[in-house]
Formats: sequence, structure tokens, C-alpha cells
Amino acid sequence: MGSCASDPAILKSWRDRLPPTSSNDKYESPPFSSGGHNWRLVVYPKGNEEDNGMGFVSMYVECLSSTTPPIDVFAHLTFFVFSEEEKKYLSIQDVEVKRFNSSKTVWGLSKALPLETLKDRAKGFILYGEEHEFGAHVKIASPPVPVDLNLPFHKFSWSIRDFSNLKQNDCVSKTFHMGEKKWTLTLYPKGDSETDGQLHQNLLLADGETLMRGEMIFVRVQLQVLDPHGSNHLTESLNCWVMASTRAYGLPQSMPCAKIQEAYLDREDTLKVEIECEVVKAIKNNPFF
Repeated sequence: MGSCASDPAILKSWRDRLPPTSSNDKYESPPFSSGGHNWRLVVYPKGNEEDNGMGFVSMYVECLSSTTPPIDVFAHLTFFVFSEEEKKYLSIQDVEVKRFNSSKTVWGLSKALPLETLKDRAKGFILYGEEHEFGAHVKIASPPVPVDLNLPFHKFSWSIRDFSNLKQNDCVSKTFHMGEKKWTLTLYPKGDSETDGQLHQNLLLADGETLMRGEMIFVRVQLQVLDPHGSNHLTESLNCWVMASTRAYGLPQSMPCAKIQEAYLDREDTLKVEIECEVVKAIKNNPFF
């Protein structure tokens, strides 16, 4: 097992020949230092079954530092798999800040990469026979903002007039900005083919906006149908990756359209929708997805 990192403070990679052992076998890298703490990479090349990782490569980072009294260490984690075909690392990012402490020393991704992708020789992940090269980047972060505080979300409000008399199957909002892209909402007042009878909305990239091959955007969205008579707003949340193959994401509401008309229209027959959203992470060049 050897270290293959060009910058030991940022990336430690290791590789090992994978024997025909059970799927619970794991491999641990030598310790490395980042942000004043010691870490190691832990890889289950055939999946960590105890963490629902069967059929995937499972990758974790373990904090080896011990402090008295225990303190919290917050970090961003990025995992790497080297491709000989591309001559570069595939990066797999965990977009949420992880909190390491004495009771939780290991964080990672149980489904970092499909096992069939790792074994696909056309992807170039198989090196020197049956070897693979893995890596991890640990970046110390500030404690995350508590959920109950105002986050730096983009806010967009949309009023749909004469809602009860709408004849069309869908309504499209004006465009709004989030990150470096323009977006729209599409509302299906009578539901779509997958949510018949339920109010349904789609968040999607606006016309003219394109994602290049390998470009990915992780968005966090909170959408509300506002209660005109009080504070019983209908709220749905969504965290997802948007990429070229999945430009639109649905936000189905858990209330029948008939109930929407009874309780969520004001005296002027207007439905008011409010969306708060932010781009958490953007990847410009991921050649495999």
C-alpha cells in the first residue's frame, strides 16, 4: 500500500491489489494531516454492507486525532478515484459539512461509485492489472449555520391569478436567478401524469440555459404555497443534483388540488407561491456523469 499524493496537506491517495475476498473487506490508508488533525481514508471496494453500500464502492474518512475535552471538527469531504483513461481523478463530493467528534469519528459515502462503473475497463479505473487508486481531500470548515437562522437563499414569489379558471395543463413562471443560472417554475394545477389529482411543480433550468457535459449543480430548495388566511403554509423541500440528463425536478405537494382551491386561494382567486433556493455546490468538469 503506498501514498500517491502530490500535496500531502490536501490529498492522500493509496492503492492496493484487490483480492477475491468478501464484500466486507476494507482498506485503510496511512495517516495524513490536514487542518491540524490526523486522518485516514477507509475504502470498501466491494461496498460496506452494514451501511447499505452493496453494489457500490464505499469511501469514508476517519478522524484519528484525540482531544481532551472532546471538541467538534467540521470538514468538507471530497473523494477521488483515478482514471488511467482520462489521466485525472474523478472527484465525488459530499456537499454537506460533516461534524467529527469523539462520538462520531467516521463520515463518508456508502454509495460513492457504482461497482460496475469501477470495473468497467472503458472508464479506466482499473490500473496495472486489477489495482485501483483512491484518494480523499479533507478541508476544515466553519460550523454550519443553524437551520432556524435565515440562510442566504434566493427568494422568488409567484402569484397565479384566476387559478380556479385555468384551462391549460401547466403554468410557467418568470425566470429568476440562482447561482450563475436562470431558472423557472412550472406548475401543474391539476397534477401531471405521475401525480394525478395532486398539485405539482417542477424546478427547471430556463430556456437557453445549458449544462455542459460533466457540469453538475447541487441545489437546495424550499417551496411554499402560502396560506392567505393564516400561517398554515404548505411546505416542501428538495436537495438534489441537476445535470444535463435531469434538467427538471418535481416538487409534488401532499394535498389534493381540490383542497388547494378550498384553502389556499385568496378572495381574488389567486394562488401565491414562494420559493427559497440556493446553489450549494457546482462542478464544472465531471467526465463520468
